[in-house]
Amino acid sequence: MSYQIGIDTIHLRPTPRLAHTEYMDHDALVSAAAARAGRPFEAAWDFDWVWNTPHGPVDWAAVGRVTDMGHAEWLEGGIDRREPKESPFKTPEEVLAFDAVAEYGLPDIGELAACYEANYWEGRRRYPDLVYPGGYYRTVVSGAIDAFGWDMLLRAAADPAGFARVLDSFFRLSMQHFKAWAATSIEVFICHDDMVWTQGPFMRPDFYRRVIFPRYKELWAVLKAAGKKILYCSDGDWTMFVDDIAAAGADGFIFEPVMPLEAVVKKYGQTHVVAASKVDCRTLAFGDKDAIRAEIDATLALAFDCPGFVFAVGNHIPSNVSFENAEFYIEYLRSRWHR
Repeated sequence: MSYQIGIDTIHLRPTPRLAHTEYMDHDALVSAAAARAGRPFEAAWDFDWVWNTPHGPVDWAAVGRVTDMGHAEWLEGGIDRREPKESPFKTPEEVLAFDAVAEYGLPDIGELAACYEANYWEGRRRYPDLVYPGGYYRTVVSGAIDAFGWDMLLRAAADPAGFARVLDSFFRLSMQHFKAWAATSIEVFICHDDMVWTQGPFMRPDFYRRVIFPRYKELWAVLKAAGKKILYCSDGDWTMFVDDIAAAGADGFIFEPVMPLEAVVKKYGQTHVVAASKVDCRTLAFGDKDAIRAEIDATLALAFDCPGFVFAVGNHIPSNVSFENAEFYIEYLRSRWHR
């Protein structure tokens, strides 16, 4: 692992190999690899930066209404399964009358900055040889998802003008967190917002361009004025919005293999960080070594032309991936990632 490779990649500077990170959801693999190597998993797998997208110090459920949509089985033995609870929102009108600032409170920027500064230095203590970013998870749309759940969110979104007012309240709340992070020592910030589905946008594209992306630009301007690099992360297929995200000020993109890597690399491979790959978690879980090798090779054919490429399984490594496939993946990647 290498802080220098990580930070040089984010700044589009030459590196001896491709940068690497993963989003892991496989506790058994993490523990086994760390024990075998006699060092932390991130070192054993040669990470160059780690994820950090906190929700902030205030538990929304402790101060206001949130919707628990439950959780499907991802971890071994289904230990993460959680049944959904009844939503506190019964009608779209309740959603459209909602104000996130009034509901959850507007945190003090100074107190938030102190909290996030402590988060950063604790991360640097734990991972001294890695890039440790700042970040925020509930940016605008993801905040609304956590509050309302999908059913009520979609019903309320049928009123674009009313829903825009609701999202503005999440934007105002997000701004406090972004201003606080801007006052910290971080070098890099991961802005997470799951604004689309696997099939693409769930609202009209013009709504995103009128309501959501201008607010991203305002949020990111605060961080960019403080010299921070912005990496934008969303699940799903936001291919049609890559240009919009770049125009709003993102320095890099983190995305799943449902998006076409070729198109992003062709247009932005020389100017932006690209944290992704063609390696799909479903291939790791259900494919053989030939299939894994093919997806790595197809990625590398594009990656070496990008100074800001960060290799990652973009839709995470879940607990149903076998140790054999996981070990083949990292060892084969290591054998090929030198520039």
